[in-house]
Amino acid sequence: MKDQEYYLNKAQENLPKMHLKTVKPQIDKIAVKTGDSFVLDFGEHLVGYFSFSFDVVGDFIDAPTKLTVKFGEDMREINDDFSQYKGTLSDAWLQEETLFLDYPQTVKMPRRYSCRYVKITVQNTRQPINIYDFCFTSQTSADVTVLAPCKTSDPLLRKIDEVSTTTLKECMQTFFEDGPKRDRRLWIGDLRLEALTNYYTFNNLEITRRCLYLLAAGKYNDLGLIPSYIYETPYFVSGRSSICDYALLYVVSVCDYYQHTKDLTTVMDLIDICKDQLDNFEKLLDDNLIIQRRDGWFFFIDWCPGLSGLVALQGVYLYALRHFIDLLSVLGDNDSKKYEQTLEKVKLASKKHLFNEELGAFIHGIDGNQLSVHSQVWMILGGVIDGKDAEKALDLTL
Repeated sequence: MKDQEYYLNKAQENLPKMHLKTVKPQIDKIAVKTGDSFVLDFGEHLVGYFSFSFDVVGDFIDAPTKLTVKFGEDMREINDDFSQYKGTLSDAWLQEETLFLDYPQTVKMPRRYSCRYVKITVQNTRQPINIYDFCFTSQTSADVTVLAPCKTSDPLLRKIDEVSTTTLKECMQTFFEDGPKRDRRLWIGDLRLEALTNYYTFNNLEITRRCLYLLAAGKYNDLGLIPSYIYETPYFVSGRSSICDYALLYVVSVCDYYQHTKDLTTVMDLIDICKDQLDNFEKLLDDNLIIQRRDGWFFFIDWCPGLSGLVALQGVYLYALRHFIDLLSVLGDNDSKKYEQTLEKVKLASKKHLFNEELGAFIHGIDGNQLSVHSQVWMILGGVIDGKDAEKALDLTL
């Protein structure tokens, strides 16, 4: 297995090219005084950097001008009173800046923003000022020129496709971001979904490789699992959490990548990490080959309050094994037989211990006998049941 420096160097080699676009609103110049405010509409959602210029209408000002600049994705956000925010996330994510400008100048705001609208409020100025030359420089590593139109006559589906690809584009910065407005981290769960969509839209393979290498550079936790997220800025740091299903989905993401690209060089760089994730997860199974709950943030599965996800997690493990066996078979790796044997044993154990024959669905005490769609779906994806049995389990659950 390669060391961290190797993976970080490979990640840097795959730093994607950024595509910049200058966007200006219809307003060119506006004269304002204390208490005035106005909203700029850039006509589309953008991620990037904002700049503007200002000067005085009359004589040189004898005190700084105080402005508030607020960035919003919709008009409701623009008009919200951020001082009333009482959420659990840090209010520092709210996109509002207070500027003190001592003299006429061009202001290039250094932070990156995610918005469509910009609201400027004049908190205090000794005399009227002109604000003008508004400019937003958007950035993304997605090349929009290669994006083919959605082939459907349904206008709603076309709009959904437009919003979806725009969302992906805005999250494609130097890696696949959790979100360009808040968090801005690389998470394995986001990586997998964004990479799959990217293959059939922008097809930027550099950013996918970069993400896989960045996560490969992360430190294993005490269970031998890679971190579920990493920080890249201002320097590389491994995330504090190693969630089981994310570690397994990293393996699936490598398999997805090979299926789409047939890039053997990258896959061979990462194959040992994939084996480690599956081998170390197997150690968490009990004598019946069933996963047992551990302390802490052990699995994710879904943002679903009250969900018990151990049965689903077992299904994710089987799903990852199925993908990995297919990859190893193509590569001619002798370990494929070992994983095939593991898959069959765990499938049989899952059917025996987690499937309620009387009900015809997966429901077990390890999840407090909770009947959930998640359990059925992941066990079906894991290949434990299929066909009419799978249909029955889903119908029953719904």
